[in-house]
Amino acid sequence: MDRRSFVATLGGLPFVLSAGASLRAREASEAVAGQPAEKVALNEEYWLSIRRAFALDANHVNLNSGSVSPAPRAVADAMERYWTLTNMSPSFLVDDYVIPGVEMVRRRLAAMLACSTEELALTRNTSESLMIAQMGLDLARGDEVVSTNQDYGRMNTAWRQRERRDGVVLKLVSYPTPPPSMDTLYERVFSAVTPRTKVILISHITYTTGQIFPVKKICDEARRRGIFTIVDGGHSFAHFPFTVADLGCDVYGSSLHKWLCAPVGTGLLYMRREVIPRVWPLMAAGPGMDDNIKKFEQIGTHPWALRAAVSDAITFHEEIGGERKAARLRFLRERWMRALADVPGVRLWTSMDPAQACAIGSMSLEGIAASALVEQLQSRWGIHVRRRRVGDEGECVRVTPNVFTKLDEIDLFVEAIRTLAKK
Repeated sequence: MDRRSFVATLGGLPFVLSAGASLRAREASEAVAGQPAEKVALNEEYWLSIRRAFALDANHVNLNSGSVSPAPRAVADAMERYWTLTNMSPSFLVDDYVIPGVEMVRRRLAAMLACSTEELALTRNTSESLMIAQMGLDLARGDEVVSTNQDYGRMNTAWRQRERRDGVVLKLVSYPTPPPSMDTLYERVFSAVTPRTKVILISHITYTTGQIFPVKKICDEARRRGIFTIVDGGHSFAHFPFTVADLGCDVYGSSLHKWLCAPVGTGLLYMRREVIPRVWPLMAAGPGMDDNIKKFEQIGTHPWALRAAVSDAITFHEEIGGERKAARLRFLRERWMRALADVPGVRLWTSMDPAQACAIGSMSLEGIAASALVEQLQSRWGIHVRRRRVGDEGECVRVTPNVFTKLDEIDLFVEAIRTLAKK
């Protein structure tokens, strides 16, 4: 029996797409085809169809998709399918069927970003993707790096290590939250830039309050000045539509287990073709790979089953549609923010400007510490949110709904905050 015949005896295990979740999404999407995304965002029947594609706990309100999102059933089924195949004969079936199939994942992710497959590496998360550039760039003592005090802690920790090891200088800028305009963010970043600035690292959308940055404007000016740009896209990929041309950066990294709802432990790294030879990989690769994006994937043995299942997550995302998804996420955030805007003691840390925010919103309640508010919401109402520190300004509660979130769950959160505010 040849290899293909052997796989056929498994019922085509690695090739049969689990139709459940994707079929539900496709049928629901066909029913609203041609309608404006903003209209579909209000169609609760449509979004309940999407919700049924997930295996969720109906007694728990998950408003923390910003950390890790659950995967739809189709993705969970794919993980199990590829994992079973891997365990049956790892070196035989993985080498011949799973690994070649992962190249389809690379092609589909590259299509979403509108970049070349030769500019896209598969990683495990945003931190790995960005640290490849942070640790791989040649920087000398006294070279400056500009970032913000609301960028992800691990990224600032990486720069601090380079400060201790190589003598580079990290300059963290602050900004008002929310800022009066996106121009304020641009001005704050470049207020810290000097002739010694070699790198700018900014978030596409911050993990603290969901603030969207004017990435293209910042990266274009940085390119003009010869400054290398790294964009933290941990919260932007598959959150709202964009391409690498809309960013203009040298490096972009993201986790796929957030807004794409892919398996936990999957990520991507985009690196502009011209700069690949300048960046050393985190794990050693031979000189023959100096200009090859795959030099950043030389991490040794790892679970290929997770990467193979990413394609099912892409299919599910595409069945909904990027514009439709972003409109729904923005609608859910605006619903709870508008409902709490006039509640005494409530502070909204996120802009109501739709250009500056999408799904992620943050708030705080005067007289209640963020940690206590998180505990109260969980213990009394079964609502899961996340506490975050906003630079030097204080702490907030971050609220991140997703496509499976129901309106009555958003309204329960509003009711809970109003109840606590009265006390």
